[in-house]
Amino acid sequence: MWRKPSRSGGAQNCVEVARSAERAAVRDTKSREAGTLVFRPAAFQAFLNTLKQ
Repeated sequence: MWRKPSRSGGAQNCVEVARSAERAAVRDTKSREAGTLVFRPAAFQAFLNTLKQ
């Protein structure tokens, strides 16, 4: 299931994230046809931890 940040206010200028036990995927809401970035869960969690610092 794709999720948008709650602070986007419904705008189409953000990213969406889908997470499962096997992978985390990220796509741009403005350009979904451009593709999706897929990460291993540990790599995506490390990325999120870096953002929170």
